[in-house]
Order: sequence, then structure tokens, then C-alpha cells
Amino acid sequence: MDYRKLSSEQKLKIKTLAELKAVNYEPKSIKQELRDNLIEALKTGRNVFEGIWGYDETVIPEIERALLSTHHMLLLGLRGQAKTRLARMMVLLLDEYIPVVEDSELNDDPMQPLSWFAKKQVMDLGDRLPIAWMHRTERYTEKLATPDVNISDLIGDVDPIKAASLKLSYADERVIHYGLIPRSHRCIFVINELPDLQARIQVGLFNILQEGDIQIRGFKLRLPLDVQFVFTANPEDYTNRGSIVTPLKDRIDSQIITHYPRSIETGRKITQQEAKTQDGQNELVEVVPLVYDLIEQVAVEARKSEYIDAKSGVSARLTISAAENLMASAERRCLKFKEPKTTTRVSDLLATIPSITGKVELVYEGEQEGAAIVAFSLLGKAIRSQFELYFPNPEQIRKQKAQNPYKPIIDWFGQGALVELPNDLTEQEYRARLSKVTGLKELVKSKMPGLSEGSMFFYMEFVLHGLSEFSQINKAPLIAGIQFSDLLSSMFNKMQDGDSEEMDEEDNQ
Repeated sequence: MDYRKLSSEQKLKIKTLAELKAVNYEPKSIKQELRDNLIEALKTGRNVFEGIWGYDETVIPEIERALLSTHHMLLLGLRGQAKTRLARMMVLLLDEYIPVVEDSELNDDPMQPLSWFAKKQVMDLGDRLPIAWMHRTERYTEKLATPDVNISDLIGDVDPIKAASLKLSYADERVIHYGLIPRSHRCIFVINELPDLQARIQVGLFNILQEGDIQIRGFKLRLPLDVQFVFTANPEDYTNRGSIVTPLKDRIDSQIITHYPRSIETGRKITQQEAKTQDGQNELVEVVPLVYDLIEQVAVEARKSEYIDAKSGVSARLTISAAENLMASAERRCLKFKEPKTTTRVSDLLATIPSITGKVELVYEGEQEGAAIVAFSLLGKAIRSQFELYFPNPEQIRKQKAQNPYKPIIDWFGQGALVELPNDLTEQEYRARLSKVTGLKELVKSKMPGLSEGSMFFYMEFVLHGLSEFSQINKAPLIAGIQFSDLLSSMFNKMQDGDSEEMDEEDNQ
């Protein structure tokens, strides 16, 4: 019988070393195991990294090449680029079950025992040695590197309590308490944020990576560990908090650089996949697809904003949290007014500001460019970028001296009219206020025919936001909402307010 052809159910029936030998079991290193299973996946077209978007032609091929080369690897990239998730998904390339010596703390292979306990069991029991089966989900260990991590945590130490209780000499291997890495024998071991590990601790990894063995407090012990190492790091860490020591970088075979989504479409797939929709939200809220593009555009604008620290990055968690907040905003409004259904609004984007401010690091934390102001500005830039994809660019119309489709709307505001859209507004009142704007509905119908009633009013509001971003009308934030008005009138009022303030100052003097 061939061990490689056994099903998982057949393997689990094997209980002793004799039965394992009978099926011609041969030990295999974890790197060879990953390589063999990846080869099989590539031949059959199985996608191991299901749900990872935007890496099909960049990161994933590099990971596959590293695994085929049996390399340890470093995933290098800014926060929120799925580095840890990629590492966790490598578990899917392991065999579903592997045999281990029952009760061994180092996951010993019955045919290649490593620990004192396993060797003693093999010597005493021989072919009667009891076999346990380890599932691939148990073969993954993850450690976040922090400055307080010491060599004992990772490698191990001599345990004086064990020595005293068992009355053992310190020269006896049994007094050793093994750390995380030896306990990850035949497993994938991930160290996140590697630069945060103190340099002297990084030095302790040299032998494990190069020779595959460990040393514990000078103990004369050689453990040829079989571990697949995956490290993650943020480039910012190299300068701000720590660095990877050069000899350690030299021992990591492949360095793979991750990146943010390179298109709105890819970002949207990630956000829609990861954002959690709560029970009942989909029944209450009709989502206009454009809101997801606007949220992704906010992240794009943030990543190139002069106010945001580019070295820190803008995580994909920003868009995920923003999408969840936007849905909650629409749901809250629907529940508050006891309405059967509502549609997402452009003004619901204001609810995403708390998701933005907590996930960006500003270059200058000043009064003029506070986080909330920057977030509001990013929303405006996102609307401007997306507006051109659906409606004519007002600036191009002016330059070409073409017929202006926005003229009825601008003229309506020019007559002194304004539209206030508070965050909390019933669906009926929201639609009534937008319907008052001359030419607004007609414009949307002409440019985007076939919209549902809810989507129609979303795009009507979108036009007002877009015109304000192109300085055709004025947009001003309210305490809880937005006000649209004539641009010239608002500028004149601001000038008057400024003059009044100057006169008041002169009177006070």
C-alpha cells in the first residue's frame, strides 16, 4: 500500500509505528511538502490564495517562486497589505494530516524523532509506538515581534523548577523548556513586524535559518529543526523604530514587496469582501454601487495627499471601516424615521470621517489641517475624481465654450436659493429638497437613463457635490450636514463677515 495514495480517513486509522511502516511512509520536510502541494495546485489550477485581490501578477507569483525554491521569505510592505493573511493561507499548501509521536512536544516525526521524549519512546516501544495525527491548521505559529520578546520565548531556556522536581542534572536535556520555534517543528512560523525585534534577539535566529539548529544557554544540543519561516515587516520600521540586522536579511532567501490595490475595481472587491454587513441591513438599505467607488477613491486620494505621511501608508482597513460606517449611517436614518427602506446618499460619506481620521497619520498635526478637515477634503477630492467619469467636466465646458448643461442649476442657486441636507432627513423631505433644484433631475435623466428612483436622487445629490468641487456652486458644512448655495453670494457674505470682524476689532481698540 502506498502512503501517498491514502485518503485522510485511511490515514487516521493508523495508530502505531508498525502500521505506518506497512504503508511505506517516508518522512518529508515541510519545505518539500509545500513545494509538492504547490506543484499539484499549479497543475490542477487550484487557487490557494482565494480572496486575495490585486496580487495575481505581482506578489502571488513571487510567493510561489519562493516556495518552489524552498526559501524562507520576508513580506515587506506598508500596513493593510494582507501580509499576515498571505502567510496564514500558506497552511492550505500543507498535507491535511501528518503523523507525530503521540504526546511529543516537538511534533516529532515517528521515523525521525527529535526530542528526548520521542527518542525514548521509539527505543522502548519500537513498532508499538503510538501515533497521533496533526491537522494542517495546527501547524501554524504566529508571533508579533515586540521589544520585550526575549530569546527564551523564541528558542527556550533551562527550567530550574523542572530540574528540581524531577531531580535532574542541568546537563540533562529534559531540563529544557522549549520556546515557540522548537515547538513549531514541522510547522510554518511567522514573525510579524520583524524590525521591532531587538537586534540581539535577531542574532539568535542566525543558526536556525542557516543550519536549522538551535543552542540553548550553551547547552550541547543539536536540534535540526524543520521550520518554514515567514517574516513580515513595514519599510517605515527600518528608520522609525528598528531595523533588520544585515546578517539576518542575508539569511532570508526571498524578499517579497507587497502593495496597495492598483485600481478602484480591485479595491472595491476587497472592501465588499471584507466589510461586515449586519443582519437586516441589506433589507433596509439600497446601496448605490458608486458609493464603494467613492470610498476607494478616498483611499487613493489619501495615499497621494501632501497632508498624510506616505511612509505610514493608508491601510485597506480604512475603506472597509468606511463602508461599514456608511451602511450604518443609512440604517440608523431608516430606523430613526421608521421607514421601510432607504437608499445610500452622498452625504452619508460624512459618516465615514471617523473611519478616516483614525487610520491616517498627518505630516503636520496643526490647527489648519486637522484630521477631520483633511478627511473632509479627501471626500471632496474623491467626489471630484469620480464626477468626471459620469458627467461632463465643467472646466472643459467653459474652456471649449460649449453649451453648459449645468446652467439651469447654477442659475437657480444664483437667484438666492439654497439647499440644506442635514444628515438626518426623511426620505420624503430629502427627495423634495433635491427636486426643487431647477434642471437637476433632467440632467441626471439625460446623462444616466434607467436609474431606479432611489439611485436617481443619489446622483442628483452627487451632481451638487461635483459642481461644488469644480467651484460652480458653494458647499458649506453644517453642524450635521451640508448646505449648497450660490458661489458668488457666499464669497460676498464671507467678505462682509470679514469686514465686520475687522470693524469690531477697531471699535474694541
